[in-house]
Amino acid sequence: MPDPLLKIEDLSVAFITPGGTANALSNITISVNRGEILAIVGESGSGKSVTSLSVLQLLPSPPAVYTSGRILFNNNGQNHSLLQLPEEELASLRGQKIAMIFQEPMTSLNPVLTCGFQVAEAIRCHNRLSAAAARQQTLALFERVQLPDPVLLFDRYPHQLSGGQKQRVMIAMAMSCEPSLLICDEPTTALDVTVQKNILQLIKELQQQNDMGVIFITHDLSVVAEIADRVAVMYKGAIVEQAATDSLFRSPQHPYTKALLACRPALHTRGERLPVVADFMETDADGSTSEKNASVHPQKIHDGATRSADTLLAVTDLKVSFPATRNWLGNPKTYIHAVDGVSFTVREGETLGLVGESGCGKSTLGRAILRLTEPTAGKLEYRGKDLLRCSAREMQLLRKDMQVVFQDPYASLNPRISIGDAIAEPLLVHRIAHTAKARKEKTIELLEKVGLAAAHYHRYPHEFSGGQRQRIVIARALALEPSFVVCDESVSALDVSVQAQVLNLLNDLKKEFGFTAIFISHDLSVVRYISDRIMVMNRGRIEEIGEAEELYRNPKTAYTRRLIDSIPRMAV
Repeated sequence: MPDPLLKIEDLSVAFITPGGTANALSNITISVNRGEILAIVGESGSGKSVTSLSVLQLLPSPPAVYTSGRILFNNNGQNHSLLQLPEEELASLRGQKIAMIFQEPMTSLNPVLTCGFQVAEAIRCHNRLSAAAARQQTLALFERVQLPDPVLLFDRYPHQLSGGQKQRVMIAMAMSCEPSLLICDEPTTALDVTVQKNILQLIKELQQQNDMGVIFITHDLSVVAEIADRVAVMYKGAIVEQAATDSLFRSPQHPYTKALLACRPALHTRGERLPVVADFMETDADGSTSEKNASVHPQKIHDGATRSADTLLAVTDLKVSFPATRNWLGNPKTYIHAVDGVSFTVREGETLGLVGESGCGKSTLGRAILRLTEPTAGKLEYRGKDLLRCSAREMQLLRKDMQVVFQDPYASLNPRISIGDAIAEPLLVHRIAHTAKARKEKTIELLEKVGLAAAHYHRYPHEFSGGQRQRIVIARALALEPSFVVCDESVSALDVSVQAQVLNLLNDLKKEFGFTAIFISHDLSVVRYISDRIMVMNRGRIEEIGEAEELYRNPKTAYTRRLIDSIPRMAV
C-alpha cells in the first residue's frame, strides 16, 4: 500500500506564555491519502487550525513549541519531515505543493495591493510566466470561482469586495498552482449557499482531476456530509473520534460527536431550545469528561406569540447607490444600486429574517435602516417618525432605541479597550448610569446574562474566542435595552455548538427584553429556526417575503427555490 500523502504522527504542540505552558495539541495522529478529503470538525479552540498551521510551519516559534511527533509529506514518492525541513525547501513547497485557504480573507489579503495583482504574484512566484500570462491565468481562475466581472475585480482592492468575494479570491490564489495537498480552513464560512455549493463542487472536481488530497476544516456538518470521505472529530486538542463519513454520521460513538450532530438548527422547530454540548457531556473535577446518561428532550422556550399587529418600522422605496466609475474630474459616471427600491414593514416583537446571496445588498440594507450608510432615496418610518428627516442630534437620541450586532465582532471592538469599558461606553454616552460604579454593576449584569463571568470585565478582545466575542457584542448592543436590533451575520462564523448557544441566548434575551429584530444571514436553516417571517433579497430588490416555514417549504420564485436547493443535505 502506498504511503499517505500526509501523515501526522503523535503530534503535540504547546504555547509558552507568561502564565505558563498551554497545551494546544495532544498526540494527534491523522493521515490524508491522495484523492481523499479528510474533514476536521470541532469547537472553536479545539485545535483544528493549530493542526493545519503546523503542517506549513506557520505557527510563530516561540511561543509555539513542538513537544513531540512528526509530520511527513510525500512529494513524488519521497517522504519529507516538515518539522525538520530547512526554511528554503519548506518555502518551495508552500503554495506549489501544499496550499492553504485561510479562514479570514480580509486579514490574509494585502490591503494595499489589488486582488488580481496578489493572485498573479503567487502564480509568478512558482512559475516562470510573463505578467500578461499570469494576468490571463488569474482572470481564468476568477471565472472558475464564480467571481462576477473578473476584469473589473482584477484591479479592485480587498476593501472594495464583499466578504464572500474576498473568500473566492483566496480560493483562486490557493488553487493557482494546482497543489498536491490543499488545506481548507473554514473556506465557505463567508459564502452564501449557492456560491458555497459551487465552491464545494469546484474543490471536489480539482481533487478528482489532480488526485489531490484535501484537509477540510469546517463547523458546518452538512458540508462535511456532502464533501468528506473521512471525518476526524477534535475536542480540547485531541482526536476523540475518526471514521468514514457515513459511519460517523449514522453511528457516532463519542458523546461530543453526538452533541455536534444534535445541536444543528435544521433539526429543530422555531421555539424549541437547541441542545448544547453540556447536555451530552459533563466535566469532572480533574478536567476529564464523561457522557451524561440523561436523554436530551426538546424544550419550548417560547410559543411564538410575541408579535404585535402594530408596525414598528416601515421602509418605502428605499434606495442606496454607490459610485462605480468617475470621470477625470472625480465626478461619478456610473452607479452601483446596492439597494434598489425596497419596501417592507417590520411588526412589533417579530424577528424578520433577511437572506440572499453575497453582494445582494443585505448588509447595506441593514446599515441603511440605521443610517450607518446614508440612503440615496426613499422613506424610513420608525414608530411613525421619518428617520431620513431626522437631524444628527435626533438620530443620536434614537440610537439608544436602535442597535446593531455586526458581522465581525473582533473588527467592531476596539482592541485597546477592555470589554468591560466597551460595554459600559454606551451607558456613559447616553447617560443611563450616572456613576462609574453603577455602569460597572450594569456591565457585569450584562456579562452574566450572556454567559460570561464578571472576572472577564478587564480582559481585552484578543483574549476571547470567536463565540465569546460574539456574546460581548450582543451584550453591548443590549446595554441600552433597545426596542430594535439588526443582527448582521451574527452567528455565521461560529461553529455549530457555539452557534446553538448564541441562538439560545438571542431567544432568551428577546423574551426578556422584548426587542424586535432583523436577522441577516446566508444560512437559511438558521434563519428558518429563529425568524417569524423571511425576506429574500436578490440584486438589491426584494424577491419574496412570507412566513418562515411556509416560504421554506413552498418558495414562490425560482431564485428562492435555488437558494433552498443549494443547502447541503444530510442523510441522517
